[in-house]
Amino acid sequence: MTTEIALSGPRTLANDPDLLTRVLTPYRDNCQYLKSAEVVLGDSEDHVARALCAFEIEESCYIDSTGHFNAVEFNICYNQMFYYIAAKAVQDGLFAPFDRWTMQDYWDRQLPDILIAKLSSSYRRAIHTGRFEGEIVVDKVLEREPSADRGAMVVLNTSCRFWDQAGGDSRGEVKIVITNAPVNGG
Repeated sequence: MTTEIALSGPRTLANDPDLLTRVLTPYRDNCQYLKSAEVVLGDSEDHVARALCAFEIEESCYIDSTGHFNAVEFNICYNQMFYYIAAKAVQDGLFAPFDRWTMQDYWDRQLPDILIAKLSSSYRRAIHTGRFEGEIVVDKVLEREPSADRGAMVVLNTSCRFWDQAGGDSRGEVKIVITNAPVNGG
């Protein structure tokens, strides 16, 4: 059985530096690109939630500078946005199913069970990797109950974009699957 999750009522949550620090803990210091994130809920019937994010890449964590945002950095920045919005949803009980999870449920699953099932990205105009902005939108959330051959899952359809002050523009769509999801919280 699949259940679609809905949300009502506008709400904005400011950046939570302590949560952001914890979310970025698995990343090496030189790969912690997300600097702040503000979560917005219920501002549109077209999506569940979104986060407006600020990034800074002083130097690439894996290659000499290309001078522009590339596919690897897109993926890293996307992951950091998703990890933050999901952790914030759990911490503040923002929307189902995360409103039934504990923070320990989230931390236990952050790395091993949150998977990118599908990612597409486009680069319309080069983004300079100094300081730039990003946005993740949680478009749809589905819960899948456990069955005889698999555990409970959460599937999220998301979209994102990145831009800079010089008109740089990159966009993408990402499907996230969370395996081993807690059933009824916990």
